[in-house]
Amino acid sequence: MSTVHHIAHPLVQHKLTLMRNKEASTNSFRRLLNELASLMAYEVTRDMPMQEVTIETPLETMTSKVIDGKKLVFVSILRAGNGILEGMLNVVPGARVGHIGLYRDPETLKPVEYYFKMPQDMAERDIVVVDPMLATGNSAIAAVERLKKLAPKSIKFVCLLTCPEGIAAMQAAHPDVDIYTAAIDRQLNEHGYILPGLGDAGDRIFGTK
Repeated sequence: MSTVHHIAHPLVQHKLTLMRNKEASTNSFRRLLNELASLMAYEVTRDMPMQEVTIETPLETMTSKVIDGKKLVFVSILRAGNGILEGMLNVVPGARVGHIGLYRDPETLKPVEYYFKMPQDMAERDIVVVDPMLATGNSAIAAVERLKKLAPKSIKFVCLLTCPEGIAAMQAAHPDVDIYTAAIDRQLNEHGYILPGLGDAGDRIFGTK
């Protein structure tokens, strides 16, 4: 079974609390999300493989370690995933970026794909899928299923919030995909929203409601 990594760092929790507040402006929500995603990126990339290179310091030649950001792909589940994407790229600017467009049918709550664009040579890459919410899990499950067809080296899933129902659904469908989250909230409501949650992340990021 996959591991759920609850990122409980005080700075992460502080910024998440400010984002949850319904009085937070679009500008404030977006800025806090960018900062929070950058902080989460450090935890998500903790086990990234490294290689040694030879460099010249001002005093002598040495070997030291670097990561190969070009082997890492951040995959944003549109549209709300783009809110996390920028913060992640602040930490690993050399990473490649993929996008998968999914919307949730309001009647069935099932995902419908409308866009899919990835870098080449995905079999050589590690994927980090980003989406603010893991609620019903339907969109995340569909996105990971689609990405597995490209046979990447590994897949991780990153979200701001999740709940027991979302975790259970994701682990049942993809027990090999670790989940990274800033909070595990109480439950889903009858409309598939996380409680207490923070509302619709896409609307709050882009000011569309």
